[in-house]
Amino acid sequence: MARPQSPDYDKRRDAIVAAAARLYARRGFQGASVAELAKACRSSKSLIYHYFAAKEDILYEVMAAHLDALVEASEEALRASGPEERLRALTRAFVDLYADAQHNQKVLLNELDNLPAPRRAEVVAKQRRIIAVVEQLIRDIRPDVDPVKLPLTMLFFGMINWTHTWFRPDGALPPEALAGMAAELMLAGLSSAPLSPSLMSEDRQAS
Repeated sequence: MARPQSPDYDKRRDAIVAAAARLYARRGFQGASVAELAKACRSSKSLIYHYFAAKEDILYEVMAAHLDALVEASEEALRASGPEERLRALTRAFVDLYADAQHNQKVLLNELDNLPAPRRAEVVAKQRRIIAVVEQLIRDIRPDVDPVKLPLTMLFFGMINWTHTWFRPDGALPPEALAGMAAELMLAGLSSAPLSPSLMSEDRQAS
């Protein structure tokens, strides 16, 4: 007979994931042991393994929980009226999540290779789902521009994905102001983006 879950099972599991995100962001996945994680949780190794079968499962959950929140935020942002406002809403949602989950974002960007191949494929699939949303928004805003041939989608993520390395949510610039700047920069760039990579090459040759 299976052991019943405690009433606070999900809360305790989430607490382990949050502690792991902080620990892996600071020490790296390979540099942090389950014993250290248990100490950070004021728990025991056996209790950690009650919630997760392997250390790699904890790493996966740190990434997957973060990406699931981003997917949910992107789907919510798509309910806004008009493609430009949807891009603004999506940027605000992403920056808010990055500000609240800076450790998860750092782990996601730095530790993907430490996942087993099947789990790594699941994470990449979630990332591609998010990328596809932004690509479609760019197409909606500029139907004449290919966001794959022109690296517009990656430029967008390049503005916000690494904010965890320098942005301080409690600093002088609040997350919503940062998101507004990023969204308006993206929209201004889209309004003047060349139609194709060949045009960019021609521009460089002419200059």
